[in-house]
Amino acid sequence: MSNLLEKKKMELLTPALGLFFWTLLVFLIIVFMLKKLAWKPILSAIKDREDSIEEALQTAAKARSEMNQLQASIADAKKEAAAERERIMKEAGEMKLAILSQAKKDAQAEAGRIVDDAREAIQKEKAAAMSDIKSQVAALSLEIAEKVLVKKFENRTEQEALVQEYLKTISI
Repeated sequence: MSNLLEKKKMELLTPALGLFFWTLLVFLIIVFMLKKLAWKPILSAIKDREDSIEEALQTAAKARSEMNQLQASIADAKKEAAAERERIMKEAGEMKLAILSQAKKDAQAEAGRIVDDAREAIQKEKAAAMSDIKSQVAALSLEIAEKVLVKKFENRTEQEALVQEYLKTISI
């Protein structure tokens, strides 16, 4: 009995040759059908997914490269803007100095012209005053001479004293 029991246990562990053959045949048919029907679409889907991931990686690398170029161009634009700002500030400073210098020159020229005009006016007034003084002196001289002649002094000292007296009373 123990022999029979052992034999039954062994049968459970080792399959019969027919069962083995049919199992192998069903396995091969299923593998063949999976290969024909399922493996191609699965492998195709995996390949498509792999291609899309690769394309996404390339797009990301391209975008990263473009972003680096854009950052470099922004940095260059900032440098150019700073240089342009410096140039404009320098030009504005130079322009300010030029305008101030020109204004100073214009003011000096205007002041010189005003001084020259004032001198000319003073000279004209001085000439007019001198002319007026001369005409007054002439008129006074004639008046004194007339008075001296009217009195007809015979004494020269009296005549001179009279002239001196008239000169004192005249205000110039």
